[in-house]
Amino acid sequence: PDGGRRFVDAPPVLRRVGDAEAAAVARALGDWLPTLAEDRLPLLARYAVHDVAFRVVGTGNVGTRAYVVLLLDHRGEPLVLQVKEARPSVLLPHLATAGFPPPEPVTHEGRRVVLGQRRMQVVSDHLLGWTTIDERPYQVRQFRNRKGSVDPVSLEPAELDDYARMTGALLARAHAHTADPRVIAGYCGKGGEFEEAVGQFACAYADVTEGDHARFVAGR
Repeated sequence: PDGGRRFVDAPPVLRRVGDAEAAAVARALGDWLPTLAEDRLPLLARYAVHDVAFRVVGTGNVGTRAYVVLLLDHRGEPLVLQVKEARPSVLLPHLATAGFPPPEPVTHEGRRVVLGQRRMQVVSDHLLGWTTIDERPYQVRQFRNRKGSVDPVSLEPAELDDYARMTGALLARAHAHTADPRVIAGYCGKGGEFEEAVGQFACAYADVTEGDHARFVAGR
């Protein structure tokens, strides 16, 4: 009505929020700024918050709170942020059973998630940080920063083999950042046992996925 930009309701994926909830999210961005590199701050100083909405996230985060925030600079150029609730790791309850010592208490789950992403990713989101809203931890990142992707379904067999090798190499590089790569190399060994185990797991996981989908279709 005022000629400005706003999010459009698109239930059940996106819905508007009340003024008090939107104000709480906007205020939390003040605590997000110190978690970024200082050279990002002059850029972000050009922007102001114009709207906040609640957006349902992917299947891996069902039940978590997540917001999108629309910011506009002095020229009207938009920047959209995602502010997503960060929960404890699902692996945490199983560490003792697996023989690992309990980790130090986490002071902020959003900080834990962000530091893990920064450590594993070759190039991380320049706006990746964390904040707190109503005593709940959140991570903040740029929403849909237009990174490229590949649809594996459209690949030919030879291309799929290359794609698997590249993604495997990137995954290995990421894990090498999280621990001593010599320990990982020693665990994998020089024989084919590790590759065979991964292949067997992948096939078993595919069988489970197909079974789940068949039950879903039958129940629908």
